[in-house]
Amino acid sequence: MGKYFIKEKKELIFSVDGSKPYSCHASNICSMKNGNVIAAWFAGEKEGSDDVAIWSSIRENFQWSTPVKTAYDKAEPHWNPVFYQKETGELLLFYKVGRKISEWYTNIKISGDYGKTFSGSRKLVPDDVGGRGPVRCKVITLSDGSMLAGNSTETGIWTAYADRSADGGKTWSLSNPIVIDVEYHGENTAKDSDIAVSEQSFYGRGVIQPTLWESKEGHVHMLLRSSEGRLYRSDSSDFGQSWCKAYATKLPNNNSGIDVAKCKDGLLVLCMNPVAENWGKRSPLVLLVSTDNGATWEEEMVLESQPGEYSYPSVIAVGEQVHVTYTYDRKSIAYWRFRRKEV
Repeated sequence: MGKYFIKEKKELIFSVDGSKPYSCHASNICSMKNGNVIAAWFAGEKEGSDDVAIWSSIRENFQWSTPVKTAYDKAEPHWNPVFYQKETGELLLFYKVGRKISEWYTNIKISGDYGKTFSGSRKLVPDDVGGRGPVRCKVITLSDGSMLAGNSTETGIWTAYADRSADGGKTWSLSNPIVIDVEYHGENTAKDSDIAVSEQSFYGRGVIQPTLWESKEGHVHMLLRSSEGRLYRSDSSDFGQSWCKAYATKLPNNNSGIDVAKCKDGLLVLCMNPVAENWGKRSPLVLLVSTDNGATWEEEMVLESQPGEYSYPSVIAVGEQVHVTYTYDRKSIAYWRFRRKEV
């Protein structure tokens, strides 16, 4: 039990037959307007293999449905699903397709029945190369009604952006590039890492996969995964259209995914691996909180501490609850639900 939250639930979304190769990763969770939650992830023989598809499951009537293959457009790796539900109730599913991360593109599918069925796929942005819209973390709705997605590219010097839509996702506009001062000359940046990522991921330096929150009208912030052993941050004062240069925080980072959610009273909840090593181990996995808009953080709870890979969290705040999913040693997707303590 932490200072701010009580654990209500921990469960695995599914179990896997260990007799055949299988790897799952990069989950995303969304609370839908009918009261159910839906999670998606990519899975196949191994990350980056041509059989990797997008799978999803719905938590309804206190249990998770049998996972279904939700997107598999062609025999190429699929990556990083992200949900977003519009005020109309339409549920958008964004995801990446492509063998090369530097050349993948973003497809979108739409559900009108709370994730039970989806439309055919289309490119989010015509002629997309490199991936538009959300790269991994959730899309947030800003106080002006626009949608804002954390975006990044992984070619040489990794570079982040924010991708903004003011028309409900019909068109998107990229911000200025968000970078840090690093040099890269084509070398492999991993040192004896056994992390089960696609080999191409071990090349490049910089910042990627922003997670976003809005502190007050028009003032938006991002935390960024980095290759430098620390999380970086950038800030915007114009609804995410332009951003300051990324700067280092005191938070450790192992070059693995993070996610932050803002509660209705302004409390920030961050899930991450507190490991200050590029391509370092992906355990433990902890929950941190901040009461000062991310200036300082304190540990709220340890979610996993055993050896293995417990990574790539997805975090949402809904009323008095916080929901979290993450990679459970590449064998399943773990789900936690927390309830806010009464004060």
